[in-house]
Amino acid sequence: MNPLKSITGTIVSGVVLSAIIMMIYSDGSTNPLEWIVWFHVLAGIAWIGLLYYFNFIQVPAVATALSEVEGGGPGAAGINKYIAPAALLWFRWAALATWLSGAAILMHMGILGDAFMLKSGAAVIGIGAWMGTIMLFNVWVLIWPNQKKILGLDGQSHDAEVIAKAKFVALMASRTNTLLSIPMILSMTAFGHGGFPF
Repeated sequence: MNPLKSITGTIVSGVVLSAIIMMIYSDGSTNPLEWIVWFHVLAGIAWIGLLYYFNFIQVPAVATALSEVEGGGPGAAGINKYIAPAALLWFRWAALATWLSGAAILMHMGILGDAFMLKSGAAVIGIGAWMGTIMLFNVWVLIWPNQKKILGLDGQSHDAEVIAKAKFVALMASRTNTLLSIPMILSMTAFGHGGFPF
């Protein structure tokens, strides 16, 4: 049985391989913080990966598909019906998992309050934590509710003006998250490697 034939099998195999590597190369002790960091990074890759997918691939592809409808093109129906809802499901839950695991890391380190107060020694990671918090807010309060309107996932009919406004709000929140992701990642990596010690 090939585990790579299913996404579940692939993920389980990746977790098992990670555990084997840890057992082989650890000295027998494990740091619980490492498991939280590992999960945080995995969730963050899923979240930011999907954010970049939406901004760099899906939004331009939908625009192109819509511009070609009059010439007999397929339009955006396939993307909007099959791809976008699944991607948005993973996107919003990965965002929450990333934020919660990040808060758990800061709590485990005993600097949760200091980080959010931007106190000395925790200011760099605190800047990243605040950016992540703004991004989480954008996902759940601005992007997801407006995408439900755009894609018809809220079970209601909306006129063109409402859809146009929803598209604008969702796009601006998504672009804001893309912008914030760049310095947020810098804050995370700088803190982890002792950078910008203020």
